[in-house]
Amino acid sequence: MSGRIRYTDEFKREAAAQVTDRGYSVKDVAERLGVCTKSIYDWCKLHRRSEPQRHSVDAQLAENRRLKSELARVTEERDILKKATAYFAKDAT
Repeated sequence: MSGRIRYTDEFKREAAAQVTDRGYSVKDVAERLGVCTKSIYDWCKLHRRSEPQRHSVDAQLAENRRLKSELARVTEERDILKKATAYFAKDAT
């Protein structure tokens, strides 16, 4: 798996609210929370969207994650079958 940390939606909303609603700088919030400034900017951008847009983006991100994991699984299965085919073809000759 990847070494990335997954933050909850509540954590992201609160971090974005510190910048957008309370007026803290992105750099200060990022340092205090231990995340990179790029993440804070992304969360602020998402926080500014309307609720239906946010759900649409969340659904797309979830679908992308699901498809990426399915692709990784299918690729692994394909690689196993390639190796098995090569092994049995070698024995047939």
